[in-house]
Order: sequence, then structure tokens, then C-alpha cells
Amino acid sequence: MQNKPTLKFDEKGLIPAIVQDHYSKEVLTLAYMNAESLALTIAEGRTVFYSRSRQTLWRKGETSGNIQRVVSITADCDADALVVEVVKSGPACHTGAESCFFNPVYLSEELKQFSYEALYRLIEGRKTSPQEGSYTTYLFQKGLDKILKKVGEECTEVLIAGAKQDQEETVYEIADLAYHVLVLMVQAGITVEDVTRELEKRHVVDHKVKQERMQ
Repeated sequence: MQNKPTLKFDEKGLIPAIVQDHYSKEVLTLAYMNAESLALTIAEGRTVFYSRSRQTLWRKGETSGNIQRVVSITADCDADALVVEVVKSGPACHTGAESCFFNPVYLSEELKQFSYEALYRLIEGRKTSPQEGSYTTYLFQKGLDKILKKVGEECTEVLIAGAKQDQEETVYEIADLAYHVLVLMVQAGITVEDVTRELEKRHVVDHKVKQERMQ
């Protein structure tokens, strides 16, 4: 096991802490810690920061309830910055956004990568900020019954394509199903992280448990 690095705090006794979602790996916020707040973070297992404007310690979620449980803390190569992986119980940003980083400055059309989290946020935006002519907005306006009907239809399409052993068509239909399932998740208030946590739990339980429940 490697020795713990000697952290380098700046002239004000602070070190930047990049907070990252443990499941999605999304960057949630950039905050600062001093030696005391870092020690409290480790002791309490939740993020505690130092406010540069108020010059005092503050616990994330102290008033909002949006606590961040700490999974790991890693220092960079120079030991003068931290990455804090957390499991969050609510939005990271005081605006109510899941992450403080939501103002695009530049995005390369050539290099941008798909993620389920990004698609989920896009679908969520079509619900909270309806757009005329948007199919996603249309589904939300029609309501749960319509969304469930579409999920059922897409399940059938996947089965038909799979039975034909047509790989290209099966991929296409699975993509359709995945999209409509995400719409259902947004409608139901279920996040990608919720599903990820459920899948992670299945690595440590007896797989026969679910089978026994079904009998």
C-alpha cells in the first residue's frame, strides 16, 4: 500500500476539491478545504468544505439536506488538488441543478461523446421546459399511459428483431427501447444513478433471491 501523500495547501491554508459523482463520474462542483474541513470530511464520511467568502466551515447539505457521502479522496500528482468521489442524496448545486457545471462554453461536434446521463438530462429538460414539435415533450404531455404503451411497443419490436436474428435491426430497436425507458424513468423520478446502484447491489447478493421471490 502506498504511503499517503503530504498534501500541499496554498498560502491561505486551502486546497481545491473537485467533487465527482461516484456512479456517473460527472463533475458536481469545485470547492475548497482546509486541514480541518478535510479531517472532518474523513471523520464524518460526508463532505465538509471551507467557505472563502464567509471564512468558515460548511457541511454540504446542512440546510438543504443534499448530503454527499464520501467514497474516496484522491490527490493529484503534485498533491495540491483533490478529487472527492461521492454518493449524493440530492442536487449538488444551490440552483437545484444536479451539477454546478451546466453552462456550455464550447463543445466539439466531432469529439463529443454520448452518455446515458447526458441523454437523461436532455429528456428531463424536455419535460421541465416543453418545446413545441418535440416528440419527447409530446410523450410527457400525453402522460404515463402513453409512455407505458410506447415502452411495451418497443419491447415487442426488440423481441421481433431478436427472433429474426437481424443484428442491425435488433440494435436499432434496443436503442428505441432504451430511449423510451429513459422517458419512463424521468416521468417516474428514477435516475440513471438509481438503476446503477441497483445493479451494483446485485454483485454482492445471492442471485437466487429474486428467483425465489418469483415462485
